[in-house]
Amino acid sequence: MQPIILFKPFTIAIVCSFVFAIGAIQAQSLSDTTKPSEKKSTRGKRIFYGKASFYSNSFHGKRTANGEIFNQDNFTAACNVLPLGTWIRVTNLRNGKSVVVKTTDRLHKRMRRLVDLSRSAAKKLDYISSGLTRVKVEVLDGKPVEKKSVKKQINHSKQKKKKG
Repeated sequence: MQPIILFKPFTIAIVCSFVFAIGAIQAQSLSDTTKPSEKKSTRGKRIFYGKASFYSNSFHGKRTANGEIFNQDNFTAACNVLPLGTWIRVTNLRNGKSVVVKTTDRLHKRMRRLVDLSRSAAKKLDYISSGLTRVKVEVLDGKPVEKKSVKKQINHSKQKKKKG
């Protein structure tokens, strides 16, 4: 005579729950690898690593999250992890090229990419043909000063010293 097992359905339920929990943990760890990662440099700047894409042509002329009209010729970006109006330096990790852009828009809330750049910024980073690239994003302090205006300031201060 065979013994009667009273707890068989209960045992199966526990095993299924355990397998489901392990699967959920593994799925969570896999999805976390696509999220942007943040690191702090030695100078206290915020640095992020992740994927970058660029805006579709269909967004040209439409209003962004901060109220500006999107123009593909401007150096702008959409980003979910930084405040609107933040100036950032985006560096393409494949070729080392970088560009300074202003965050003016948001990505879709389910988007796993770090930034979505304007077409002109993506062209400068040289990833138009691939569509996506791995990038480093550095948060800049305030609005960046253009190199031309810095040269004018230096020349202007030298002229004042010569006169005085």
